[in-house]
Amino acid sequence: MTGTARATLPGLEALRAAEFPWTAETVYLNAASIGPLPERTRRALEDFNRRRAEPHRLSDPELLAILTAARTLAARLVGAHPDEIALSTNTGFGLALAARTLPLRAGEIVLASDREFPANVYPWMRLADRGVTLELLPTTPEGWPDEARLLDRLSDPRVRAVAVSQVQFSSGYAVDLDRLSAATRASGAFLVVDAIQGLGQIPLDLAKTPVDVLSCGGQKWLLSPWGSGFTYVRRGLLERLDPPITGWMAFEGTDDFTRLTRYDATLRADARRFELISLPFQDFLGMTRSLELLFEIGIPRIEAHLRALVEPVQEWCRRRGVPLVSPEGPRASGIVSLAPSDPAAAYRALREAGVVASLREGAIRLSPHCYTTPDEMERVLAILDRVR
Repeated sequence: MTGTARATLPGLEALRAAEFPWTAETVYLNAASIGPLPERTRRALEDFNRRRAEPHRLSDPELLAILTAARTLAARLVGAHPDEIALSTNTGFGLALAARTLPLRAGEIVLASDREFPANVYPWMRLADRGVTLELLPTTPEGWPDEARLLDRLSDPRVRAVAVSQVQFSSGYAVDLDRLSAATRASGAFLVVDAIQGLGQIPLDLAKTPVDVLSCGGQKWLLSPWGSGFTYVRRGLLERLDPPITGWMAFEGTDDFTRLTRYDATLRADARRFELISLPFQDFLGMTRSLELLFEIGIPRIEAHLRALVEPVQEWCRRRGVPLVSPEGPRASGIVSLAPSDPAAAYRALREAGVVASLREGAIRLSPHCYTTPDEMERVLAILDRVR
């Protein structure tokens, strides 16, 4: 391997031993499917559930503080303010929220790329009942979003929203969010981002790259429990969007549990107007612990580490003549997908050798994370050499 490919995270072995001890026995390259829980997160969940079994040990202020901490760290992750964060249990909630609350009218168009993950397609398809059209733009010959065509379509005044994934689930293509943000700000179209495959591996600062709505589940690259996630809504939109379904704590005054029947129909001015209570407190406690670990490591360091890990896979594909489904260069991410002549056989060989990956859209998808070593990637390539 080159010197660049050998670059790694400081303290990687200590991180693996302390937070991911199972890595001594398993090569896990499937963060794009399910991210593992760090040991600190597992311990926090176990401690919480012990106390949950005896609910007198949990107070209302403590439970609400868990949600406050989760909003605060989610806001830090994306360069937002906690008031712009609504906690949600999955990515689809925020995407459906955007589809149903953005002021889209009959005759208007939502743009998305073909081959998007279904969670960012179906909510927009269902707007046909309001006369809104979802236009799925053909991909490039490589199967990646055709950003040039998308930008060109923004000149059509009927285009009122663009729905994109920060990183494509099957190819790992990382969209040029800066460019799309600038273009939608100029055209007045809304920009909605499915960030579940990007956050945790690619830095994002919404203060520098404005979007309108962003949604992210925690169970993949954020190394957090199922049932944790959040939706960001740009401050200027908050009071313009009327939630189609409301939880009882979406309204002013409901923090005071001693006066709950003083009904006030005023929705909160912040993103909590979109939250559906009760939320899974234990899962959001787990998310805070996992985010704390990611901040300790540093998202930019994780990004550099992953780029170094996928470089030898890209080089191997070029050398062996195996089609690389993923981009190289600035549009690359920590997901690298390749299409050997018999992907199913390659997938079986990896599994039999104790390597956990995914078979997606006719390709082997490898998704390492902060706990992955260069030696593990070498081991994968040695296996693939035998079955390509």
